[in-house]
Amino acid sequence: MVPFNEYRPLSPPPSSPRRQSVLLVDEDAKDLKHFTTLLERMGYSVRAFADYREAEGSLEHGYFDLVIMSQSSPDFDTRRLVAFTLGRDRYTPALVLTRCLKMKSYLEAMQLGVAGYFEKSLSPAELERLVATHCKPRGGEFSDLES
Repeated sequence: MVPFNEYRPLSPPPSSPRRQSVLLVDEDAKDLKHFTTLLERMGYSVRAFADYREAEGSLEHGYFDLVIMSQSSPDFDTRRLVAFTLGRDRYTPALVLTRCLKMKSYLEAMQLGVAGYFEKSLSPAELERLVATHCKPRGGEFSDLES
């Protein structure tokens, strides 16, 4: 018989805290792979999609700490996904990355509530800074409402 003070549980100790999750949407396969690799190396759990509708489906069934979407044309083609993301949870930070900087699209994205609108030629350090800034644990933001 094992003395009580020497008891060791059979299950492993609790794992580290949940990794923060990022939903990434980019129609450019090279950029999708590049950003996915960088985010995973930074320690984030990444769900990557090349199609906006597939990303919407994932948003319907899951929670993400951050949503990053690419805008591939001068028109604000990510409008629907931004509206869907923020309509489901206005506290989820959404970032838009684009190669086509256009003031009208920028203003529309900001009016919808995106956390940022950035030129797509981000260095790994810039991406890391952006994600670290916007992907924060959502600890007690609702506790103020309960008081």
